[in-house]
Amino acid sequence: MSTLWTSEAAATATGGRATVPFEVSSVSIDSRSIAPGALFVALKDVRDGHDYVADALAKGAGAALVSRVPEGVDETAPLLIVDDVLVGLEALGRAARARTRAKVIGVTGSVGKTSTKEMLRAILGAQGKVHAAEKSYNNHWGVPLTLARMPRDSDYAVIEIGMNHPGEIAPLARMADLDAAVVTIVAPAHLEAFESVEGIAREKAAILDGLREGGTAVLNADVDTAPILFDAARDHGARIIGFGSAGEEATLIAADLVEGLTVVQARVPGADGVSHPLVFKLQSPGRHFAMNGLAALAVAAAVGADLAVAASDLGRWLPYEGRGAREQIALDFVDETATFDLIDDSYNANPASVGAALDMLALSHPRGQGRRIAILGDMLELGAGETALHAALADHPAMAGIDIVHCVGPRSQTLWQALPASRRGTWTEGSAEMAGRVHDLLCSGDIVLVKGSLGIRLARVVDAIRKLGQAVPNKN
Repeated sequence: MSTLWTSEAAATATGGRATVPFEVSSVSIDSRSIAPGALFVALKDVRDGHDYVADALAKGAGAALVSRVPEGVDETAPLLIVDDVLVGLEALGRAARARTRAKVIGVTGSVGKTSTKEMLRAILGAQGKVHAAEKSYNNHWGVPLTLARMPRDSDYAVIEIGMNHPGEIAPLARMADLDAAVVTIVAPAHLEAFESVEGIAREKAAILDGLREGGTAVLNADVDTAPILFDAARDHGARIIGFGSAGEEATLIAADLVEGLTVVQARVPGADGVSHPLVFKLQSPGRHFAMNGLAALAVAAAVGADLAVAASDLGRWLPYEGRGAREQIALDFVDETATFDLIDDSYNANPASVGAALDMLALSHPRGQGRRIAILGDMLELGAGETALHAALADHPAMAGIDIVHCVGPRSQTLWQALPASRRGTWTEGSAEMAGRVHDLLCSGDIVLVKGSLGIRLARVVDAIRKLGQAVPNKN
């Protein structure tokens, strides 16, 4: 177990006081899953982390970062006492960044942040020691936590940076001190806090505030707000790589669905800056995954990775559960043909990501008499225009290739009402009710997409669908 922080180094970084000498091997904010030897960070949010310090130490935590000695904890316990725990965590993150020679990549965007981050973890991890955020740790505590966890000898680091309100991205990007930055896409999301998509683009472009001199900006060239992104990159003196069908540097030529795989033809700049023709495959179908893969390859090459090796390794990447993961469910243990496909995209949703998922579903090929089925939940945080944005999905071009659409949630009722009768399935107020109906909605050969914002809890529907049968192992 290698040492990540000594008490001396942590105290120097934070300006805090260590009660006793200690060494820790990791950093955690959750006492329930804390590993022996970890530094427990007593953040205060809905709950006060100080209330769990004693439990963390009892489970083997090596020390705790606190602003006071918690009740029930001896003053001789291994504590690092600071004025403010979050500020202390930020200081640890900055110190971790300052002491490493790793190439640090920041990823932001309305959609595709986590997928792109995980693609980069997969392709860079085969060419060096890579450190990346867990889950979607992309906010005001997730970014410093990810940085504070970074081993000194990392070769690469991938930092996901998100936002809910204006002004959140720039300070996190500056903390990460980026060698390269990616903006995956700009789309209507968190519109409750922004007046327009242009405002969202300006906030996403703020990731460039954290770009080192001579750093690389990998920007989506296909979005309507691309000029805002590119102007910001030029203002920062960044090397610009535009990606997408309109990308001059990283060009998406074609993305075809072949036997469940996405086969991508592109031109991508290598470490030498020269664009090379490239074909790569993804195990997950969808043009949106092709775009994420193109961005990942472009930025990986920009920080020195071998492009050909990276393209090969990208073929082993699979999306997380809830983020487009595809699985086959067997309905009959004897009849191997009695199966249907489930696409679990239940973690998040906005108009752009739902549109991309519908595009992918429409291009899928059901077996036999199977159907293309979408179960769509509410898209949250869209502000005053949410009713129109939900209803507009009924006119999305991909809807012509989808057989049945079921809807969940009060906002999605407007979509359900806008659908033609031939395509309109079931509407329910909540996910529990839809979960109770799935056994009547699916048949052998179907392909079903489940997509919605996390708050609508479509994971319940996914679980109910899985319980209709048994998952078939992925042969790939």
